[in-house]
Amino acid sequence: MRSTVVWRVLLFVVLLVVGMLLATSARLAAGTDVRAERRTDLVGLIRAEQDRVEAETAQLTALQAEVAAAAEDRAPAPSNPELESLIAEVKGPGLTVELADAVIPVEGVADGYTADDYIVHEQDVQAVINALWAGGADAIGVMDQRIITTSAVRCVGSTLLLHGQVYAPPYIVTAVGPPERMRRALDASPRVGIYQQYVDLLGLRLDVQTSDSETIPAYEGPVAARYAEVVG
Repeated sequence: MRSTVVWRVLLFVVLLVVGMLLATSARLAAGTDVRAERRTDLVGLIRAEQDRVEAETAQLTALQAEVAAAAEDRAPAPSNPELESLIAEVKGPGLTVELADAVIPVEGVADGYTADDYIVHEQDVQAVINALWAGGADAIGVMDQRIITTSAVRCVGSTLLLHGQVYAPPYIVTAVGPPERMRRALDASPRVGIYQQYVDLLGLRLDVQTSDSETIPAYEGPVAARYAEVVG
């Protein structure tokens, strides 16, 4: 009895499997392929993406051509001899001014003063520059850089920042112009006089030397004014 039931179950399973195989064969014979359907969808997506990339590439090429054409049509900036003379290298008689920090004594700073009083500050360098301009300087350089109207000398701790470069003392200010007139302007400057007091009291350095031939290097930075624009 038990064996009969087992055989009936096995027969049912075999017939079920055979039926599934026959159905699948019939489907394939009719030309239906599941993988083919999925492959067709994937190919379509790839073609669509290719079309999109080609369209955007063509648009980018057209925009690049427009930019290139606009650059070619733009007229070159006219030369400005006056501006070029203000930033070109200058040679001639002049003088140099050296400013340097004082050495703090082993026993410490003097009574009534701080360590900050023993170092050269931006206002000291600027005072020398202003006095040299007042004395008729044709060109002025600080360290190895020419000073122009937009130059800004700034202190960064115990160093000097000029045109993005950092310099440590001693600071050398060079001027081309009438040496004696510029020296008199230094002596007459109240701000340079204040620095001279610290030279005498604390030992800071202020050394002025005249020369028959000084060289101020050409200014190599940007000269165009930068300003904000209202976007509306």
